[in-house]
Amino acid sequence: MAPVEAPSPHHVVVVGAGFGGLEAVHRLAGAPVRITIIDRRNHHLFQPLLYQVATASLATSEIAWPIRHLLRRRREITTLLASATGVDTQARAVRLDDGSTVAYDTLVLATGARHAYFGHDDWEPFAPGLKTLEDATTIRRRILVAFEKAERETDPARRAALLTFVIIGAGPTGVELAGTIAELARVTLPEDFRNIDTRETRVVLIEGGPRVLAAFSEDLSDYALRALEKLGVEVERGSPVTECSADGVVYGGKRLAAATIIWAAGVQASPAAEWLAAAADRAGRVKVEPDLTVPGHPEIFVIGDTAAIDAPDGKPVPGIAPAAKQQGRYVADTIRARLAGRVQAAPFRYRHQGSLATIGKRLAVIDFGRVKLRGALAWWIWGLAHIYFLIGVRNRLSVALSWLWIHTRDQRSSRLITQGSASAAPDRPAAR
Repeated sequence: MAPVEAPSPHHVVVVGAGFGGLEAVHRLAGAPVRITIIDRRNHHLFQPLLYQVATASLATSEIAWPIRHLLRRRREITTLLASATGVDTQARAVRLDDGSTVAYDTLVLATGARHAYFGHDDWEPFAPGLKTLEDATTIRRRILVAFEKAERETDPARRAALLTFVIIGAGPTGVELAGTIAELARVTLPEDFRNIDTRETRVVLIEGGPRVLAAFSEDLSDYALRALEKLGVEVERGSPVTECSADGVVYGGKRLAAATIIWAAGVQASPAAEWLAAAADRAGRVKVEPDLTVPGHPEIFVIGDTAAIDAPDGKPVPGIAPAAKQQGRYVADTIRARLAGRVQAAPFRYRHQGSLATIGKRLAVIDFGRVKLRGALAWWIWGLAHIYFLIGVRNRLSVALSWLWIHTRDQRSSRLITQGSASAAPDRPAAR
């Protein structure tokens, strides 16, 4: 009598190893499943500190970890370095960039988002956004090369443009970038140069709306504005940018010559909605059911920056790490319940744990709802919270020591110019 083959374990395919995808995988430990993770990069990235790589405060290795290393003890997991290009919902398979497919029983799409230019994608070569390690090292290089070229520049107007840094968008990323660049120029770099005074650097933060940190309460927004201005940041509100070029920007009808422009004004979800022929919001996020599944496809979950769903207060769930992690946990628990023959009783319910943003190295704002904090105490809490969520003792210790060094010595040790020689001008970027 021929032996009876054991049924193959339920196959869960997770596309994207960000906060949501990785949380779902961790929560499925011990479940009767086999898991395939697909990601176009080989590392998990701690995005909340990406701006610190861009501003020479942290090294890339301090905020990113190889996916295979993180999951090396999970024998039921297969990791594939590949880009997903589509989903065949009828065949239940994910299409990959090499033409192959990966079949699934349950699919979790956690494919994230990229920066959006509101119909002006031609601006990207001149105003890179900040979503990946490559983005961060590109921006770091442009910032540092601008100072190097200003040191050699004899034309006053050209030197002024090289020492002008424009950040477009005054959300948390824009505020954090503006404050840190201002401190880099005014505190860290002055003794390093001989022909220029880096304290004359202009950092201009441009916001199309009326407030910086619009998602925060008005009093914290006002505090952040005053703190930025005290650092020397010029904040322009109510003036949307209408042009970005190699020569600078145009906003509110005014032209500003600047060699370095950074985009922090908006995001666009991955094309997952197109893959699934599903309804999407204006940012391209899939409009999911209350249990985070795609309408008509209970076997497909969409989470993180790729999903559009409202919180209990009626506002959209924000595209932040805690929200993605909560969604990843919910999806894993739902999969476990289904495999056990149970039905997940409650829909996904987002619990907001607070909004945090730092303004330079000693000031921050925190909005916990009823409790609001600002200043140095908020900065320490912000730092401890971020260190806690880093992966591994070594990385927590490394980041803590880096911040302590910056805090006490006003020095940033990751000021390396990479991706080419300093002779490549920051104002003549190659198209990406």
